[in-house]
Amino acid sequence: MRTLGYLLEKEFKQIRRDRFLPKIIFLVPVLQLLILPFAADFEMRNINLCLIDRDHSTYSARLIEKVLSSGYFRLTEVSDRYEDGLASIERNASDILLEIPAGFAKDIQREGNASVLIAVNAINGTKGGLGSSYLNAILQDFRAGITAVPAASGETGISYTHLFNPHLNYKNYMVPGIIVFLLTIIGGFLSTLNIVSEKEKGTIEQINVSPVPKAVFLLSKLIPFWIIGFILLTISIFIAWLVYGLVPAGSLVVIYLFAAIYLIAFTGLGLAISSISSNQQQAMFTAFFFLIIFALMSGLFTPIHSMPRWAQQITLFNPIRYFVEVMRMVYLKGSTLADLRTHFLIISLFALVFNALAIIGYRKNN
Repeated sequence: MRTLGYLLEKEFKQIRRDRFLPKIIFLVPVLQLLILPFAADFEMRNINLCLIDRDHSTYSARLIEKVLSSGYFRLTEVSDRYEDGLASIERNASDILLEIPAGFAKDIQREGNASVLIAVNAINGTKGGLGSSYLNAILQDFRAGITAVPAASGETGISYTHLFNPHLNYKNYMVPGIIVFLLTIIGGFLSTLNIVSEKEKGTIEQINVSPVPKAVFLLSKLIPFWIIGFILLTISIFIAWLVYGLVPAGSLVVIYLFAAIYLIAFTGLGLAISSISSNQQQAMFTAFFFLIIFALMSGLFTPIHSMPRWAQQITLFNPIRYFVEVMRMVYLKGSTLADLRTHFLIISLFALVFNALAIIGYRKNN
């Protein structure tokens, strides 16, 4: 324990004396938590819309007003000819074309139904798909509004509730995942540079000729980033409450317990990469490769169930996936440790495997 204490003192002194590392540890993650939830919003707004109104009736005017007041669309051009609207899409001035045909009002009055044309620029498939979905939903709501009749006596209406995220606020979904991503950077990326930097400085040779067991040496490398990760997690939870008004529906104890195991796992992975790397450049590129793959296939930005079947199978070996699910379930659903016991066992298994690789990969005769 005395040897471990001296090694920990050395590690904290190195971190404190470094002019650049403390800024990376605290300033960059905090800025990311303040910026990313606003940037990583998959709701499409300000979709450029070209309107072709051939009816010029009160019904078409009501429909146009409803579309524009939704907040999703921005009117870029109004025309009476389809060719003009298509030209607007071709020169990227418009994303979606909505054509209201002549006789639109008469069809509604006579049959209670009418057809419109929606043409979408599908070069950006996500934007085109979401834009057309928004427009279809608005058209359905418009149709329901103009054909609504008073409910008969005894009829039952339909009501619905959005569970766990009643206002459909996308930031509530993204912020817990981004907190996981920030802890991953601290645990995985910065720890990757630790041992290899000592190799480049030559100080690793003094450790190699000392009687310090390699398990104790690696533990001295793990604990500082484990503690720093806890500090960063606390700051992140505070920012989530202060900026986004987001408070965990479940217990903070569950979050810190999972974070403790998760940080051990990814710090072990970083130390394993650092142990087998010859220089910082090699370690950075190796860590960058794994972290990007893990992050993109974690469900942080895109739902796992929308991935191909083979990709869904690969995500089962991705530790970020499990902690992202844990954070969202605790924050939004209030899940307990009993609900998440499978996730806890899997993350613990990753921690054992990654740290075993770190011990095996580090050789004192390097």
